Amino acid sequence: MNGAWLEPIVAILGLVAITLVTRAFFMIPERDLPMPDWLRRGLKYAPLAALAAVIAPELVMAQGALIQTLADARLPAVAAAAVYYFWRRGILGTIVVGMAVYLPLHMGLGW
Repeated sequence: MNGAWLEPIVAILGLVAITLVTRAFFMIPERDLPMPDWLRRGLKYAPLAALAAVIAPELVMAQGALIQTLADARLPAVAAAAVYYFWRRGILGTIVVGMAVYLPLHMGLGW
């Protein structure tokens, strides 16, 4: 045995420790941490900003480059989903409408 198994074990244990500390950070204090009002308001938008940061590149890029054609199933799906969202303001319906447009174009037409 050459000890090659030790490095992955140490990495996994380190990741476990970091995850526990960062996730439990807000539960450790017995009272609420003082937070400026502007920060509290800003943190309300953090999940939306993170979601946009993940989804936006997927909408306009393929294989690490900007899409070169409008014949991409993602574009009409996003447009339909956005129209539905602004019409009804429902997340589940937005996902269903987007996928209902995306799947036939992607699987049926090969876009």
